[in-house]
Amino acid sequence: MPRFVIFDLDQTLVDRKSALNDAVTGLGRVHTLGPDAERWLRTELADRANAADFVRLREAFDLEVPAAQLWQEYVSLMAAAVTCRPEVPEGLARLRAAAWTIGIATNGASDIQRAKLAATGLADLVDGVAVSGDLEIRKPDLRLFELAATRCGVNLADGGWMVGDNPAGDIGGGQEAGLRTIWLRGRAWPDGLRAAHHIVEDVTDAITILLNETSE
Repeated sequence: MPRFVIFDLDQTLVDRKSALNDAVTGLGRVHTLGPDAERWLRTELADRANAADFVRLREAFDLEVPAAQLWQEYVSLMAAAVTCRPEVPEGLARLRAAAWTIGIATNGASDIQRAKLAATGLADLVDGVAVSGDLEIRKPDLRLFELAATRCGVNLADGGWMVGDNPAGDIGGGQEAGLRTIWLRGRAWPDGLRAAHHIVEDVTDAITILLNETSE
């Protein structure tokens, strides 16, 4: 098994939920959006966010500020608010020291996902990144996994690992891509999906599993 692993980003390597809450609060404060608009944003952006959401926000609440400005402000607020526990980059650094090639495959708009990677310093710890907005596709689409592998300079057909919290997108997609999988427990597991190779409570546990694979 080659030393190649693809990680999901949101709720795997970084805490998106807390960042979303902080970013919406900040945007609401700047533009005096009011509780209804903030509630709308938290609901509509719960799983993903893109520029079109802010066009809908502007129309729904008759806002004067341009949608493009709202989107860019949201991207900046998310980048400022997103957090990554120190143990996570430390674990990635240990993987790289053990000659692992590390990729990220994440659903989301390209600008906001890369802003998160830059803000947390994760961009410097991985070999390649594939964002769904790059191709206008989303996990579990095989092409996103292929793009991540290509950007890491490896061949997906040679195998590797996928680590993530989304059963269908990360684990199901990883399985279809021929990867071994590690699931971060949290979301409901859908009927009919094959079990992951490992189930963990935290991404650092997944990193430990990978490092143990290296030493075997």
